[in-house]
Amino acid sequence: MPDIIRFIAYVPALASVLLLAACGGREQERPEYVERPVDELYNTAMDELDDGNLTSAAMAFEEVERQHPYSQWATRSMFMAAYAYYEDQRYDDAILAAERFIEWNAGSEDVPYAQYLIGMSYYERISDVGRDQAMTADAQEAFTELVQRYPDTDYARDAELKLDLIRDHLAGKEMEVGRFYLKRNDYVAAINRFRKVLDEYQTTTHVPEALHRTVEAYTALGVREEAYRNAAILGYNYPGSVWYERTYALMTDPDLPPLEG
Repeated sequence: MPDIIRFIAYVPALASVLLLAACGGREQERPEYVERPVDELYNTAMDELDDGNLTSAAMAFEEVERQHPYSQWATRSMFMAAYAYYEDQRYDDAILAAERFIEWNAGSEDVPYAQYLIGMSYYERISDVGRDQAMTADAQEAFTELVQRYPDTDYARDAELKLDLIRDHLAGKEMEVGRFYLKRNDYVAAINRFRKVLDEYQTTTHVPEALHRTVEAYTALGVREEAYRNAAILGYNYPGSVWYERTYALMTDPDLPPLEG
């Protein structure tokens, strides 16, 4: 968590409670508007955060902004609400709060971290390749924007590492769909998926298999020239891989008809 600036003159919270406790496990409701000093509100929010009451903290930070929208602490509270929501795994709320912070405070030094929170709020919800990859694509977009706009930050460096994992994950999804089509003997559809891996995810771990699968599909279609071309690329770039061994065995199968010409 970034450094949190407290008021030097800490004002203890009054006996009245800012937030209503949740009843029966339900989410806490926002309290009625009761005007309070900005320092009191902010320090109450910080206490909630320190105590691990993340939802209460987020709502308390938003209360700072609601009651004192033009104070310097409103800006800080907007950012801290996004952080508290993220830590509470309320990722959609975290995204909304972080996007709002960026929109209203484009020049803040905390903007790179806010953008990082957006990316992480998608990244934490990436599912396995058997499911929809909308969150993966959203995480890729958010982290790409972070790297492009703030390349010299620590957050951008971490985002670059996560982008490598994201690209590998998206390539894995294409491979899964391609293998599905291949098993159904829908060779053209399978080739399209494998070609997408070769064209858009060239640095991922799935490239050797994608080349082998295109060889399988082209061979099944009787397009031997393309099969040999992809086999040659696989052999040149990944000569020691298990996928080249399989490709070599396939292309030297005596039951295959000889290449014409």
